[in-house]
Amino acid sequence: MFRRRVFAKSDSGRPAALTAEVLFREYGAFAWRVLRRMGVAERDVDDVCQEVFVTAHRRIATFEGRSSPRTWLYGICVRTASDYRKRAVSRHETVAEGTHEAAVEANQEGDTALREARATLDRILDGLDDEKRAVFVLYEIEELPMAEVAIAVGCPLQTAYSRLHAARRDVDAALLRLRATEPAR
Repeated sequence: MFRRRVFAKSDSGRPAALTAEVLFREYGAFAWRVLRRMGVAERDVDDVCQEVFVTAHRRIATFEGRSSPRTWLYGICVRTASDYRKRAVSRHETVAEGTHEAAVEANQEGDTALREARATLDRILDGLDDEKRAVFVLYEIEELPMAEVAIAVGCPLQTAYSRLHAARRDVDAALLRLRATEPAR
């Protein structure tokens, strides 16, 4: 797949500075997906994603280029999602009167199966500790190379592989437990 360069070339031939606009255009969807898989409720992802890019905008001058912009942004996503989950534990929401769910067309089997699969994935990811979850999401779902994953989570490469192995073991065990509780079809 062809990807546009994040860094435009300046007149001198060297990469120009990374801008918040380019960062958002190139990695907005990536940040949204990461936040969703890091435990941010779907109803809050847009707001938390905005927090990520506000933080990135404030810190963009400190980006030294030691990692890819994607890896740098991922680190911001992980910290912002962690802060969100801490806030969510202490927040108690109540449903307002008069709210209702949107109507769904009768022939939505495919969409329903996809929503159920995503909900199952979210429950399984919620069962992982933050370190395993981060490595699993980046490597297995976002398909980043393990070297970038290690940089993003701030650990040695071998530690990242160990976390991935442990996360896979936990995910497999969770899937086995789910299958054991499903009614026979």
